[in-house]
Amino acid sequence: MTEETIKQILKFRDDRDWKQFHNPKDLAISISLEAAELLEVFQWSGTDVSNEGKQERIKEELADVLNYCVLMADACGLDIDEIVQEKIKVNNEKYPVSKAKGKKEKYNKL
Repeated sequence: MTEETIKQILKFRDDRDWKQFHNPKDLAISISLEAAELLEVFQWSGTDVSNEGKQERIKEELADVLNYCVLMADACGLDIDEIVQEKIKVNNEKYPVSKAKGKKEKYNKL
């Protein structure tokens, strides 16, 4: 996500004076609720695991999740690039290619 996109998300919030409502607890709840709406796109789909015919709803709900994640990072004073890079490093250590490639098991089961 570009810095410009992040600035647009924050400007949208600030133009409406919504920062006052954006505490970490409520933002975490909002992330979870929007993620549940993303899951709803696939509800009752049985063995249909593709995104065919669902792309517009997926885009809308995924954007909501990402927007709230940006707002959460801002509320907590976190740099998105920094925390994502840190997590990639941790995941590389937990899931080395030599053990994890092509496997779905959790790190403690590899």
